[in-house]
Amino acid sequence: MRRSVFTDDHEAFRSVMRDFMQQEVAPVFPEWTKQGHPPRDFYRRLGELGVLGIQVPQEYGGAGETSLKYSMVISEELTRAAVSFGNAPLHTNLILPYLLAYCTDEQKKRWLPAFATGEMMTAIAMTEPGTGSDLAGITTTARLSEDGTHYVLNGAKTFITGGVLADLVLVVCRTSAAGDDDRRGGLTILCVEASSEGYAVGRTLEKMGLRTSDTAELSFTDVRVPVENRLGEEGRAFAYLTHNLPQERLTIAIDSYALAAGALRQAVDYVQGRTVFGRPVASYQNTKFVLAECATELEAMQVMVDRAVDLHDARELGAADAAKVKLFCTETASRIIDKCLQLHGGYGFMREYPIADYYTDIRVSRIYGGTSEVMKMIVSKSLGL
Repeated sequence: MRRSVFTDDHEAFRSVMRDFMQQEVAPVFPEWTKQGHPPRDFYRRLGELGVLGIQVPQEYGGAGETSLKYSMVISEELTRAAVSFGNAPLHTNLILPYLLAYCTDEQKKRWLPAFATGEMMTAIAMTEPGTGSDLAGITTTARLSEDGTHYVLNGAKTFITGGVLADLVLVVCRTSAAGDDDRRGGLTILCVEASSEGYAVGRTLEKMGLRTSDTAELSFTDVRVPVENRLGEEGRAFAYLTHNLPQERLTIAIDSYALAAGALRQAVDYVQGRTVFGRPVASYQNTKFVLAECATELEAMQVMVDRAVDLHDARELGAADAAKVKLFCTETASRIIDKCLQLHGGYGFMREYPIADYYTDIRVSRIYGGTSEVMKMIVSKSLGL
């Protein structure tokens, strides 16, 4: 079906990104995979190209776009080229909305220009070794000093995407005890500079997939955080996190669609060039039927994602809508990619073929941003159940 979600400006941007990925990223991407993340200077390069500042307001050095469609273009072109921008998508799609919504004018002036240039990379630290999805169980604490000038932060976080190279980390911590009737109360977001004394990056965690996205453990030992680095109001963190969940889940759906599209493209190319029993794999009826199923499911994902992005841009994407699109796209993409890997035979299990990375990368999509089971709970609640 013909897509109507993109304009000529989006397609011109797509052309620029496609050339950039082919010329500057693809040749060095194997080195990034071995290292576990792109070199730090690469993020500055993205800043030079304006990629990191697309949604940063113009007064802070960005382009001032409010739509997710440019991010959607990037996601689709990354999978086409079988490369990654490391943690840049998290920086722009997950962290920036918090800064735009809850920073004071002074904080925006202090942080957003460097955010857009790549001089300052960001991460968010929610998960702890014993809490997982239960944010109410957070034990990292921040105590306000007697003179009210700073917080003293203590605790540890794990599974922190971008934690190795981050310069500023949004840390969700407990500034007061939870109430008996509200376990989620008393949580606050502090923006912690990585140069702070007592801040430490622990192990870099080895993941099954997303091999160019560094993930680390972080610890905080009597870290002094100025009150000027508090994001929003004290005790309001859970409400802030909930407010941003629809966009987070939509971006996961977008990435899942892009991965599935890349997998289908890889499979079609492979079966046309691979011969089995004297015939191209593409000539067998089973191959044709499997790819037809994949193409049809991919089309359904595309329509759903495009509609959800339009709703998001109009500020009309609700929590249940975001849960539906994430649930459908992550589950469907997983099926498509599995089928496409199967058509590669034994070579699908080899890292030299992009399909192997697609297979491992897609698995976490049904976990982070809220598991598929949590998405089902949200959707069923919207039905009055």
